[in-house]
Amino acid sequence: MSATRILWVKVGGLWPLDTGGRLRSFHILSELSQRHDVVLATTHGHGDDPEGLAAALPRCARVISIPFAPPKGGSARVAPTLLRSWLSPLPVHFWRWRVPALRREVTRLLTAGEADLCVADFLYATPNVPPAGPVPVVLFAHNVEHMIWKRRSGVEPRAWVRAVLELEWRKVRRWEARACAQAALTVAASEADRDALAALAPGARVSAIPTGVDPVYYAPNGVRETPAQLVFTGSMDWYPNEDAIIHFLDAILPAIRREIPATGLTVVGRNPSPRLRRAAARAGACVTGTVDDVRPFVATAAVYVVPLRIGGGTRLKIFEALAMGKAVVSTPVGAEGLPLEPGVHYLSAGGPAEFARAVVSLLRDPSRRQALGTAGRRLVEERFSWSHVAREFEARCTDIVDAARQAGGPQRRSVRSCA
Repeated sequence: MSATRILWVKVGGLWPLDTGGRLRSFHILSELSQRHDVVLATTHGHGDDPEGLAAALPRCARVISIPFAPPKGGSARVAPTLLRSWLSPLPVHFWRWRVPALRREVTRLLTAGEADLCVADFLYATPNVPPAGPVPVVLFAHNVEHMIWKRRSGVEPRAWVRAVLELEWRKVRRWEARACAQAALTVAASEADRDALAALAPGARVSAIPTGVDPVYYAPNGVRETPAQLVFTGSMDWYPNEDAIIHFLDAILPAIRREIPATGLTVVGRNPSPRLRRAAARAGACVTGTVDDVRPFVATAAVYVVPLRIGGGTRLKIFEALAMGKAVVSTPVGAEGLPLEPGVHYLSAGGPAEFARAVVSLLRDPSRRQALGTAGRRLVEERFSWSHVAREFEARCTDIVDAARQAGGPQRRSVRSCA
């Protein structure tokens, strides 16, 4: 792919790298900016660091970050947001990420002919990208979003909330199908997601790239495991993660402790809710909140657990654990879309009883833990570095850009700036 001017649009910020989506986007952006003219247009809210982001992406032609925070539950802005969403085709959580200043800037750059390709990073970015602009749009779909909402509805015990979620996931499905159909290309984060999105939008062009990891940063460090210690890492303000851990504390950990009473659990990740902290305190589990580095917590654990019941896309947390040589037990949803072989790279366990048995078996078998961790480490070293993933993303976009140029795309104008 010759040097291309790429406008990358994302809402919700990118720095610090404290979520799986941010990690995936950042590393691909960083790689692409070494070979292409990349302009990043994003937003930042409380706790984000736009100056740090610009410093971390020195090869980007420009980094544009607009201050914005979507209305939260309980705020005075929520009611009008809900009403406007219900009267529009936009799901409420997509309406919340409509950023007029961002859309104006994106529209200006595209109509000025300053990009050959626009990447809408996550489905949530699409309300800020003109659907029929002068350059092709690639939708980078980290998840099959409507499946996340549908699965959340399936585990919601409150009838009225479940009814709202039923409405929401169906609206998300319609918007997702429309976005895939309008995009020149949709890039999914796994083969399973590609198949799901292709079925959702027949005729749409959908491709897939794998997820990635930095095998130098995430590597075994020789620290001894703490016997019977479990660990989970992830953004705890993401509902699927919170649901997974509360489910684990209530339904799985007690069964493990009946066999191995000394079993401990450490939950590592930003913004744990009071509800989660209360559940962990009742169960005698440790919740760290935000940490600068998850690796020490993963290194000392004997088993890495992924009890997700809701999700989509791929879980970077599993690749990070495998890169550190850790034995992993995951639900099928937790490992969905990852090119892993159950029994070779990790143990797959569905219901609470099966999950507990798998964890107990590994806690009692150090050689089995080591074999799984070694196989997982070898896999990510050989196939899933970020440079490899970025090259695949780049390759998927080549035909799109070439076709637009052959059809007489926008006149080229340099976007590099000393400002």
